[in-house]
Amino acid sequence: MRPPALNPLFSPVETLQGFGEKSALPLKRLLGDEPRVLDVLFHLPSGIVDRRMRPKIADAVPGGTVTLEVTVEEIHAPPRNRPKAPTRIVVTDGTGWVTLVFFGANKNYVERQLPIGAKRWISGRLEQYDGMLQMVHPERIVDEAGLSKLPLVEPVYPLTEGVTQGLISRAARAAAERIPDLAEWQDPSVVAGRGWPRFREALRHLHLPLQPEDAAPESPSRHRLAYDELLSGQLALGLVRRHMRHQHGRSSAGDGRIVTKLEAALPFALTGSQVRAVHDIRGDLAKPERMLRLLQGDVGSGKTVVALLAMATVVEAGRQAAMMAPTEILARQHLKTIKPLAEAAGLRVAILTAREKGREREAILANVAAGDVDILVGTHALFQEIVAFKDLAFAVVDEQHRFGVHQRLALAAKGEAVDVLVMTATPIPRTLVLTYFGDMEVSALHEKPAGRKPIDTRVVSSERVDEVIAGLHRALETGSRVYWVCPLVSESDLVDAAAAEERYIQLSMEFPGQVALVHGKMRGAEKDSVMAGFASGQTRILVATTVIEVGVDVPEANIMVIEHAERFGLAQLHQLRGRVGRGDAKSTCVLVYKPPLGETAEKRLKILRETEDGFRIAEEDLRLRGEGEVLGTRQSGLPGTRLANVEIYGELLETARKEAVMLLDRDPHLTGPRGPALRTLLYLFEREEAARLLSAG
Repeated sequence: MRPPALNPLFSPVETLQGFGEKSALPLKRLLGDEPRVLDVLFHLPSGIVDRRMRPKIADAVPGGTVTLEVTVEEIHAPPRNRPKAPTRIVVTDGTGWVTLVFFGANKNYVERQLPIGAKRWISGRLEQYDGMLQMVHPERIVDEAGLSKLPLVEPVYPLTEGVTQGLISRAARAAAERIPDLAEWQDPSVVAGRGWPRFREALRHLHLPLQPEDAAPESPSRHRLAYDELLSGQLALGLVRRHMRHQHGRSSAGDGRIVTKLEAALPFALTGSQVRAVHDIRGDLAKPERMLRLLQGDVGSGKTVVALLAMATVVEAGRQAAMMAPTEILARQHLKTIKPLAEAAGLRVAILTAREKGREREAILANVAAGDVDILVGTHALFQEIVAFKDLAFAVVDEQHRFGVHQRLALAAKGEAVDVLVMTATPIPRTLVLTYFGDMEVSALHEKPAGRKPIDTRVVSSERVDEVIAGLHRALETGSRVYWVCPLVSESDLVDAAAAEERYIQLSMEFPGQVALVHGKMRGAEKDSVMAGFASGQTRILVATTVIEVGVDVPEANIMVIEHAERFGLAQLHQLRGRVGRGDAKSTCVLVYKPPLGETAEKRLKILRETEDGFRIAEEDLRLRGEGEVLGTRQSGLPGTRLANVEIYGELLETARKEAVMLLDRDPHLTGPRGPALRTLLYLFEREEAARLLSAG
């Protein structure tokens, strides 16, 4: 059970002072469907506004935030023939003038706020426009009474549409009052040596800063919270690993009859790495101990086939296997690879995703429960409570870093002593295997299947994108199919990136009837329909976001254009490039970048031109960017983390791993002096499943 001391943090945001059901509604867009006080507190500021600068207008420097003491001199409402023009108000302090600009503002409201002759303090970004100083939509307008309440140093939060700084600031201030003073879980000597505040004070420093340094990325408070989260993750991994080691396993030794049929049905010979991986996994399955093994291989190295041969071994022993993928596209791609081979060997395979509904879903669930399905492929739908296996003995978890530890546990709990194989298409250096997955066995697939041709990788400036499009005309005449990848779904005012929708419109005009669009916001059936059209050759150019990063297999596609390549991580670029080079034709990958290139981005693109070796790319990725991107996760953090930006706090990761190992060696059930506080830490960062293992023994 969650410690009662944490209950104030897990209460809904509606319980915060000044918030009700209606006022909390915008926060759902920012923080999720049922935001809690903890979600507000863990939505950390991205910057700071320093309102301590109070110059005279004559001394104010445009381009920064200033707070000015002024008198309202003139009001210029929009002319009647231009009702959408802004309201302009001229203010002065005797040394100069500033025009305050309000677009779409209620004229009466503005005049009430700023009546002629009134003294006001205005705070906001000062700019120069047409030789005049102006402030568009001042962030704060207060009278003398309001000035005493104006925070001099104010956090700035990441936002989404419909959420204002004022709203999230108000929520954060109210949430900061609810933080309980929890028992210290960190080693007191570490806290003292690093100058860290307690957990409560660390969060309060970030949301209620007294000076800009309080909330800076390098502040003791940010380091403290990052380490708290990293330690909770490492403790959770350690507990899961120990739990699996101490649990009795079951031997699933197959007799080889199905595996032999599968190998005969393969259209190619297994590589040396695949043979070794299958041998190792079959050996693990035959042992009475639980298996937890990582299978890592480059794009197109044949992990799915290895997984299928391993699952067949379990079926030979009279049991069932499941294969879980993070997206529906990837789950269906696995099914497409597995099904014809499985049918040739007499294996019964089914798929379960959010798409399967009604009677179809009921029939699948009934067959799985009756043991009439040997292998069930699916998304996170597999570990829902309604799914019951007759005898699940083996779970394959693909792209493991996209699932939390609790999801892996939930799937493994569907059977007795379930053996687990986790797979990743991003080769991971050994140190990171330890850090993210715990101390587990590793099988690596180094070779690519026979017949794979090298990919010609080119780097082109966005100023020459017209030449790229002209080249596509020539390529389509020879039968090519093309992926065109963009980093965003729709144009953003904040990010100057080519949008998939805009590029789709442009290319559709250039190549009428030959272009399709796919992105993550589309429904599953719609995505499948678009992919099927591209796979059949009905459409020849597929404009996409990174939804096609993993699992899409169209051998006829031999050109990959990645727009704004400088915005992607090395691992992600390598994954995307791996979508081509799967057929007989020569393949090309064009990395389109927007100049000027930064030093890191330039090195990244240079490495991609030099090599297709995913293991070398992973090492270079680790060296250039840090651990987060090596695993292909979002750049701002580690898998499953919210506070620990790896580029800033990466050095804490190994320390957290070592401390977790030491703590569990000394106190495996966390019953010692620090034990209760460390259990609180696990619940605080929602590692409940790991915490429950403590009581399970």
